[in-house]
Amino acid sequence: MGREIFMRAALEEARRGMTAGEGGPFGAVIIRDGEILARAHNTVLKDNDPTHHAEMAAISRACAKVGSYDLSGCEIYSTTEPCPMCFSAIHWARIDRLFFGTGISDVKALGFNELTLSVRKIKEIGRSPVIVEGGVLEDECVSLLEEWETLPIKKVY
Repeated sequence: MGREIFMRAALEEARRGMTAGEGGPFGAVIIRDGEILARAHNTVLKDNDPTHHAEMAAISRACAKVGSYDLSGCEIYSTTEPCPMCFSAIHWARIDRLFFGTGISDVKALGFNELTLSVRKIKEIGRSPVIVEGGVLEDECVSLLEEWETLPIKKVY
């Protein structure tokens, strides 16, 4: 039950950012002890910065809130499978679990400039202890991508 609630919070955050024209259809929340510690959405378009992904911002906010780079005991929910940059940050922040909705191939199919290196492959190669579970509310996350495609904002992939 909790997974759906937290993924819906990530979806809400993604929708808020994309409808404001701040970035793509991506949101993330970080959970500690069953509570949302931080939430963020993609602001690549607003900030003209390709590193301003939802996961990166959520990690930054969570670290600032707890006063440490160590987010052991936390989980992160991301509407789409994190890119290699974001998964590396998840690993380095020592986040225990990653849950995501759509796969990296789903956003690549929309024209996003994605590296097709899955988090499972990165986890395997790098021997990361992060537990990964995909497909959480996948249909709702796919609907978010479809909604993104209908928005009349400048889309830079």
